[in-house]
Amino acid sequence: MDIQLYNTLTRQKEIFRPLDPQRVTMYVCGPTVYNYAHIGNARPAVVFDTLYRLMQKSFPKVVYARNVTDVDDRINKAAKDQGVPISAITEKYLAVYHADIGALGVLPPGIEPKVTQHIDAIISMIERLMANGHAYEKDGQVLFHVPSFKQYGQLSRRDRDEMIAGARVDVAAYKRDPADFTLWKPSDADMVGWDSPWGRGRPGWHIECSAMIERNFGTGPIDIHGGGHDLIFPHHENEIAQSTCAHDGTQFCRTWMHNGFVNINAEKMSKSLGNVTLVHDLLKLAPGEALRLVLLSAHYRQPLDWTENAVKDARTQLDRLYRALDSLKDVQAAETTAPAAFMAALADDLNTPKALAELHQIANAANKATDPAERARLKGELVAAGWLIGLLQQDPAVWLKGTGAADVDAAAIEALIAERKAARARKDWAESDRIRDELAARGILLEDKAGETTWRVAS
Repeated sequence: MDIQLYNTLTRQKEIFRPLDPQRVTMYVCGPTVYNYAHIGNARPAVVFDTLYRLMQKSFPKVVYARNVTDVDDRINKAAKDQGVPISAITEKYLAVYHADIGALGVLPPGIEPKVTQHIDAIISMIERLMANGHAYEKDGQVLFHVPSFKQYGQLSRRDRDEMIAGARVDVAAYKRDPADFTLWKPSDADMVGWDSPWGRGRPGWHIECSAMIERNFGTGPIDIHGGGHDLIFPHHENEIAQSTCAHDGTQFCRTWMHNGFVNINAEKMSKSLGNVTLVHDLLKLAPGEALRLVLLSAHYRQPLDWTENAVKDARTQLDRLYRALDSLKDVQAAETTAPAAFMAALADDLNTPKALAELHQIANAANKATDPAERARLKGELVAAGWLIGLLQQDPAVWLKGTGAADVDAAAIEALIAERKAARARKDWAESDRIRDELAARGILLEDKAGETTWRVAS
């Protein structure tokens, strides 16, 4: 089955063909480890984890790198404020990041390069850019000269004025051009730094990923580069410029993928609004799988609105899926793959909403099946599809006990819901309300949406 991915560079969906059919190369911009990750940071981790799973099932080998930015002015400030080395900050928050996104079912990448382990590679790349006329040193700064790369702007498709404004560049006297950006900057005595041909200093943000990709994948093009929509410009635009020029015009990346923003209750997440929502805090209120399901409930390229109701709905959906799996607990799952319709949804540019709908179809069929062979097949399909999307990874009995649904008579509840549906059809509103109230008294909450009624155990 062909996989189609939307390429930000070409602005269209394309059939994915890796450079080497036996080996997919994939790099995603990871965390800057100076604080807890918010739910917007978690979205690319979950999205590209899902892509990683799909690629693993589709190709013989997948080399997936997700970097760690462990030197940054925010890290420097936190370390200085606390009177500790930067490693004390970065090691703490990297451990927290691993734990938090691990709770969301995110698999470890094959490679997790850190900036501080690649300083020599960064310096080497800067030296090459200077030698071939694409970079220059001035007043202790080394800058990339944007006009030297004629294709600059090809990814973001912004005009020159937009690019300068969008990058919020410092139009300093030491710049040959206002759009030029920093590759290396000086460090004073009380700031972290490394020796270089241009004095003691530290790398600029953009050069880091270019150097880490070169060190771990070589100078040829990688197949996929991913990250959040906010990284298209200037970060990924600058990566293209640096790497292309450092590699004598060789293409840097073949497919660029970017996920949309996460909004909180229809508002942009920002410190000024006080609505920055941390994964660490959300995990105290809801299971990681429920948070993951919310992140996959909208197509990855579209904005996602995070609400309390979305999390409740995700828990309800997972209760239904786990009940279906629990009903098959005495069945040996057949050795099978995810159904074609489910695979087709994921292969269509990671259409996770459609894949989730297909997952529910499998669960519905499992609830009705009586033939032993069919039940074994459906259990196998639930397990296979669940793994691909990172759900149904717990023992159903453990999940249902944890949500308070283990002792619920699902069949009796469904029967009452059917009675209520019949009452509503004949416009017997009193009977409809009586059934709702009876269920509520049992701790079962109903939600009517788009002609369907779902239920969940009150938390």
